[in-house]
Amino acid sequence: MLSALKKYLLLPKLVKLASNAPKDPGVAWDQYWGRVGATGARGDVLWDSGSDHELRAYLEHLTRQLDPSLPIVDVGCGNGVFSRALAAYFPHVLGVDVSANAIARAAAESEGLERVSYAAVDMTAPAGNRAVTAALASAGFTGEANIFIRGVLHVLKKPAQAALAGQLHPLVGKRGRVFLAETDFHGNPVQYVSHLGATLHSIPGPLEKAIRGLPMPGRFGTAQRRRAFPEASWDVVEDGPVTLETRPLKSPDRPEQIPGYFAVLQAR
Repeated sequence: MLSALKKYLLLPKLVKLASNAPKDPGVAWDQYWGRVGATGARGDVLWDSGSDHELRAYLEHLTRQLDPSLPIVDVGCGNGVFSRALAAYFPHVLGVDVSANAIARAAAESEGLERVSYAAVDMTAPAGNRAVTAALASAGFTGEANIFIRGVLHVLKKPAQAALAGQLHPLVGKRGRVFLAETDFHGNPVQYVSHLGATLHSIPGPLEKAIRGLPMPGRFGTAQRRRAFPEASWDVVEDGPVTLETRPLKSPDRPEQIPGYFAVLQAR
C-alpha cells in the first residue's frame, strides 16, 4: 500500500512538467516534431518502438477487413513509421499529420520509397477531407480510401474526436473502412506514467519529452468510440482489445506495452 501511495508523490512533478506544453495542440505537435532527434528503438519518440511487431498484430484485421485495392490514409502519421510499413499491403499510403515538421521528418525517413506520400493536414478542421482528397488525386488516386489511425484519438478532446470522425466519413464512402487502434489504459495519469517506468526519482527521457510538450493523453475505448463514431453514421465491423507498444523504456531491448482498443468501422 505504501509503495502505491508513493506513486502519487509524482503528481506535483507531472503537473509542473505538463504546464510547459503549448495550449494549442497544433503548435504543441509542431514544436515537438521540430525538436525530436533520433527516432526508432533508441530514439526520442515515445511511441516509435523501432519494430514492426505491433503492426503484425494488426495485419490479420487489415488484410481481412479492408479493401486491398484502395489507397490508405495514415492519419496522424508522425515520422511515417506505420505509413512505410503499410505500403507493402496497399497500392498507396498517404500519411497526414497536423505538424509540418512531422511531415518533413516522415518524407526524409521515407526518401526513395515508392507508394508513399505525405501532406500536412489538420483532420479535425472543416476542410480536412478536401485536402486529403486533393493529395490522393495528386498521387493518382480518386474516389474512396481506407483509413488507418493509431494513437491519435486518445490525445484529442471530445469535440476534436467527433470532428475527425466527421471528416473521415466522406473519404471512406461505400468501399473504404477505418481501422483504429488506441490507448485504453484503465487508470489515472500517475498510474499511466508509472506503468511506463516513471518513478519519484526519474522519468525515462522520451516519456518526459512527451509530458513536457504534448497534450495530456486520455483513453479511447468502446464508450469513447460510440460517442465519436455514432451508430447513426457508422457500423462496427469488428472491435476488441489490442496492445500498443512504445520504444523500450525500462529495459534496453523490450518495448513497453500499453492496453489498447481497436475497431474496424464502415460508413453508413
